[in-house]
Amino acid sequence: MNSNVTVRPATESDEPDLVAFNLALAEETEGRALDATRVADGVAAVLADSQRGRYFVAERAGAVVGGLLVTTEWSDWRNGWFWWLQSVYVVPDARRSGVYTALHRHVVEAARRRHDVCGVRLYVERENRGARAVYERLGMHHARYEFFELDFVLDQDA
Repeated sequence: MNSNVTVRPATESDEPDLVAFNLALAEETEGRALDATRVADGVAAVLADSQRGRYFVAERAGAVVGGLLVTTEWSDWRNGWFWWLQSVYVVPDARRSGVYTALHRHVVEAARRRHDVCGVRLYVERENRGARAVYERLGMHHARYEFFELDFVLDQDA
C-alpha cells in the first residue's frame, strides 16, 4: 500500500511545506488560525537545531505529502527517552493511502534500533476518531495519563 512512499529526514528546503502543514493541522484539528511567522520561526528553529527535535517527511512521486516532528522526553522511571510524535500531518488527497503508516513505521523502527529509547508517544484530539483508530491499528494504545497544560502563547487566559 505504501511502497511508493519514501520517508526521509526533513531539510531546510522542506520548511515551506512543514509550515503549511502545521497551519493546516491547527485549523483542521482545533479550529485555530496560528501566527504564520511564529510557526515559520518554530519550524526553522527545529531544522537548525536537532536538540529541539527532528522532522521527517514522506514523499510520493517527488512531492512532500506528509510529515511529523519527533521530540524527546526523559523518563527517569525507565532510564530512557520517549520519542513524542508531534505535528503529524498528511495532505488531504494522500490520506488513507499509507503515508502516515510509512512515517510511523520509519520512526518506530529508528527508535527500536536505539538502546536509549524506551517508547514512542503522541497525543491526539479526543474527538479525532479516525486518527485514534489509525494509531491503535499500528499497535499504540491509550495511555493511563491525561494531558494538562498552561499555554502562555495560544491561550490568552493563561
